[in-house]
Amino acid sequence: MSRPSTTAAPPVDRRIQRTRNALREALMTLMVERGWDAIDVQSLCDRADIGRSTFYQHFANKEELLKQNFAGLRDALLAYASGKSGDAPLGFVPPLLAHVHEFQAVFRALIGRRSGHYVQDRFRELLVELVQAGSRGGRGWAAQARAHYLAGALFELLVWWLGSNRPHGPAEIEALFSRWSAAVLAAD
Repeated sequence: MSRPSTTAAPPVDRRIQRTRNALREALMTLMVERGWDAIDVQSLCDRADIGRSTFYQHFANKEELLKQNFAGLRDALLAYASGKSGDAPLGFVPPLLAHVHEFQAVFRALIGRRSGHYVQDRFRELLVELVQAGSRGGRGWAAQARAHYLAGALFELLVWWLGSNRPHGPAEIEALFSRWSAAVLAAD
Protein backbone atom coordinates (compact mmCIF):
# COMPACT_ATOMS: atom_id res chain seq x y z
CA MET A 1 0.00 0.00 0.00
CA SER A 2 1.27 3.43 -0.81
CA ARG A 3 1.07 6.36 1.54
CA PRO A 4 -1.27 9.20 0.73
CA SER A 5 0.47 12.22 -0.69
CA THR A 6 1.10 15.00 1.78
CA THR A 7 1.57 17.64 -0.89
CA ALA A 8 -1.28 19.98 -1.67
CA ALA A 9 -2.99 19.86 -5.03
CA PRO A 10 -1.46 22.25 -7.53
CA PRO A 11 -3.33 25.53 -7.89
CA VAL A 12 -5.71 25.84 -10.83
CA ASP A 13 -4.24 27.76 -13.74
CA ARG A 14 -5.64 31.31 -13.83
CA ARG A 15 -6.70 30.96 -17.47
CA ILE A 16 -8.68 27.84 -16.63
CA GLN A 17 -10.29 29.61 -13.68
CA ARG A 18 -11.14 32.65 -15.83
CA THR A 19 -12.74 30.44 -18.48
CA ARG A 20 -14.77 28.49 -15.94
CA ASN A 21 -15.87 31.69 -14.20
CA ALA A 22 -16.93 33.18 -17.54
CA LEU A 23 -18.92 30.04 -18.35
CA ARG A 24 -20.53 30.02 -14.89
CA GLU A 25 -21.56 33.66 -15.29
CA ALA A 26 -22.84 32.98 -18.80
CA LEU A 27 -24.93 30.06 -17.57
CA MET A 28 -26.49 32.06 -14.73
CA THR A 29 -27.21 35.06 -16.95
CA LEU A 30 -28.75 32.93 -19.69
CA MET A 31 -30.82 30.98 -17.14
CA VAL A 32 -32.41 34.25 -16.03
CA GLU A 33 -32.87 35.52 -19.59
CA ARG A 34 -33.98 32.36 -21.41
CA GLY A 35 -34.51 29.46 -19.05
CA TRP A 36 -32.64 26.14 -19.09
CA ASP A 37 -34.20 24.55 -22.14
CA ALA A 38 -33.35 27.50 -24.40
CA ILE A 39 -29.64 27.41 -23.55
CA ASP A 40 -27.25 25.58 -25.84
CA VAL A 41 -23.48 25.28 -25.86
CA GLN A 42 -23.10 27.90 -28.59
CA SER A 43 -25.06 30.49 -26.61
CA LEU A 44 -22.87 29.77 -23.57
CA CYS A 45 -19.74 30.18 -25.68
CA ASP A 46 -21.00 33.41 -27.24
CA ARG A 47 -21.91 34.89 -23.85
CA ALA A 48 -18.59 33.81 -22.25
CA ASP A 49 -16.65 34.95 -25.34
CA ILE A 50 -14.91 31.61 -25.83
CA GLY A 51 -14.75 29.09 -28.65
CA ARG A 52 -16.68 25.80 -28.68
CA SER A 53 -13.46 23.80 -28.53
CA THR A 54 -12.51 25.67 -25.36
CA PHE A 55 -15.89 24.82 -23.85
CA TYR A 56 -15.42 21.14 -24.64
CA GLN A 57 -11.94 21.17 -23.08
CA HIS A 58 -13.66 21.94 -19.79
CA PHE A 59 -17.11 20.35 -20.01
CA ALA A 60 -18.80 17.62 -22.01
CA ASN A 61 -22.11 19.54 -22.15
CA LYS A 62 -24.18 22.18 -20.39
CA GLU A 63 -25.34 19.59 -17.84
CA GLU A 64 -21.76 19.06 -16.67
CA LEU A 65 -21.31 22.82 -16.32
CA LEU A 66 -24.44 22.98 -14.15
CA LYS A 67 -23.29 20.03 -12.02
CA GLN A 68 -19.92 21.68 -11.41
CA ASN A 69 -21.64 24.90 -10.34
CA PHE A 70 -23.85 23.01 -7.90
CA ALA A 71 -20.81 21.10 -6.58
CA GLY A 72 -19.05 24.40 -5.94
CA LEU A 73 -22.09 25.74 -4.10
CA ARG A 74 -22.32 22.52 -2.05
CA ASP A 75 -18.65 22.69 -1.08
CA ALA A 76 -18.88 26.36 -0.09
CA LEU A 77 -22.01 25.81 2.01
CA LEU A 78 -20.56 22.77 3.78
CA ALA A 79 -17.29 24.61 4.48
CA TYR A 80 -19.19 27.56 5.90
CA ALA A 81 -21.47 25.34 7.96
CA SER A 82 -18.61 23.32 9.44
CA GLY A 83 -16.74 26.48 10.38
CA LYS A 84 -19.62 28.51 11.77
CA SER A 85 -22.20 26.18 13.19
CA GLY A 86 -20.15 23.32 14.55
CA ASP A 87 -22.57 20.49 15.24
CA ALA A 88 -25.78 22.07 13.92
CA PRO A 89 -27.41 19.42 11.72
CA LEU A 90 -28.71 21.92 9.18
CA GLY A 91 -25.93 24.48 9.47
CA PHE A 92 -25.90 24.99 5.71
CA VAL A 93 -29.42 26.48 5.73
CA PRO A 94 -28.60 30.05 6.87
CA PRO A 95 -25.85 30.61 4.26
CA LEU A 96 -27.99 28.92 1.59
CA LEU A 97 -30.91 31.22 2.33
CA ALA A 98 -28.64 34.27 2.34
CA HIS A 99 -27.22 33.16 -1.02
CA VAL A 100 -30.69 32.54 -2.46
CA HIS A 101 -31.83 35.94 -1.20
CA GLU A 102 -28.81 37.69 -2.71
CA PHE A 103 -29.23 35.97 -6.08
CA GLN A 104 -33.03 35.80 -6.22
CA ALA A 105 -33.31 36.21 -9.99
CA VAL A 106 -30.93 33.34 -10.63
CA PHE A 107 -32.66 31.05 -8.14
CA ARG A 108 -36.08 31.92 -9.51
CA ALA A 109 -34.75 30.73 -12.86
CA LEU A 110 -33.10 27.66 -11.30
CA ILE A 111 -36.08 26.31 -9.40
CA GLY A 112 -38.97 28.12 -11.02
CA ARG A 113 -41.11 27.16 -13.97
CA ARG A 114 -38.50 28.12 -16.57
CA SER A 115 -35.79 25.86 -15.19
CA GLY A 116 -36.83 22.54 -16.56
CA HIS A 117 -36.96 19.26 -14.70
CA TYR A 118 -33.26 18.55 -15.14
CA VAL A 119 -32.22 21.63 -13.16
CA GLN A 120 -34.83 21.11 -10.47
CA ASP A 121 -33.79 17.48 -10.05
CA ARG A 122 -30.11 18.44 -9.71
CA PHE A 123 -30.99 21.13 -7.15
CA ARG A 124 -33.06 18.63 -5.14
CA GLU A 125 -30.08 16.23 -5.23
CA LEU A 126 -27.87 19.05 -3.94
CA LEU A 127 -30.26 19.68 -1.05
CA VAL A 128 -30.35 15.96 -0.20
CA GLU A 129 -26.53 15.86 -0.16
CA LEU A 130 -26.42 18.89 2.11
CA VAL A 131 -28.96 17.43 4.53
CA GLN A 132 -27.15 14.07 4.59
CA ALA A 133 -23.79 15.74 5.17
CA GLY A 134 -25.17 17.77 8.06
CA SER A 135 -27.31 15.10 9.69
CA ARG A 136 -26.35 13.09 12.71
CA GLY A 137 -27.31 9.49 12.89
CA GLY A 138 -27.22 6.44 10.70
CA ARG A 139 -26.77 5.84 7.07
CA GLY A 140 -29.64 3.38 6.71
CA TRP A 141 -32.83 3.72 4.77
CA ALA A 142 -34.52 5.81 7.49
CA ALA A 143 -31.69 8.37 7.41
CA GLN A 144 -31.93 8.53 3.63
CA ALA A 145 -35.69 8.92 3.78
CA ARG A 146 -35.32 11.71 6.35
CA ALA A 147 -32.79 13.52 4.14
CA HIS A 148 -35.14 13.35 1.16
CA TYR A 149 -38.07 14.48 3.30
CA LEU A 150 -36.23 17.51 4.68
CA ALA A 151 -34.66 18.38 1.31
CA GLY A 152 -38.08 18.20 -0.34
CA ALA A 153 -39.58 20.42 2.32
CA LEU A 154 -36.74 22.93 1.95
CA PHE A 155 -37.06 22.88 -1.83
CA GLU A 156 -40.78 23.61 -1.68
CA LEU A 157 -40.27 26.31 0.94
CA LEU A 158 -37.71 27.97 -1.37
CA VAL A 159 -40.09 27.75 -4.32
CA TRP A 160 -42.84 29.37 -2.24
CA TRP A 161 -40.48 32.02 -0.84
CA LEU A 162 -39.13 33.02 -4.25
CA GLY A 163 -42.60 33.05 -5.76
CA SER A 164 -44.25 35.09 -3.05
CA ASN A 165 -44.40 38.86 -3.00
CA ARG A 166 -44.09 38.96 0.75
CA PRO A 167 -41.02 40.63 2.24
CA HIS A 168 -39.81 37.69 4.31
CA GLY A 169 -36.10 37.81 5.00
CA PRO A 170 -33.71 34.86 5.09
CA ALA A 171 -33.69 34.82 8.90
CA GLU A 172 -37.49 34.47 9.05
CA ILE A 173 -37.47 31.61 6.54
CA GLU A 174 -34.59 29.90 8.37
CA ALA A 175 -36.42 30.16 11.71
CA LEU A 176 -39.55 28.70 10.16
CA PHE A 177 -37.69 25.80 8.54
CA SER A 178 -35.71 25.12 11.72
CA ARG A 179 -38.86 25.05 13.83
CA TRP A 180 -40.66 22.73 11.43
CA SER A 181 -37.68 20.41 10.90
CA ALA A 182 -36.79 20.08 14.61
CA ALA A 183 -39.32 17.31 15.20
CA VAL A 184 -38.06 15.38 12.17
CA LEU A 185 -34.45 15.66 13.31
CA ALA A 186 -35.36 14.64 16.86
CA ALA A 187 -37.24 11.51 15.76
CA ASP A 188 -34.58 8.83 15.56
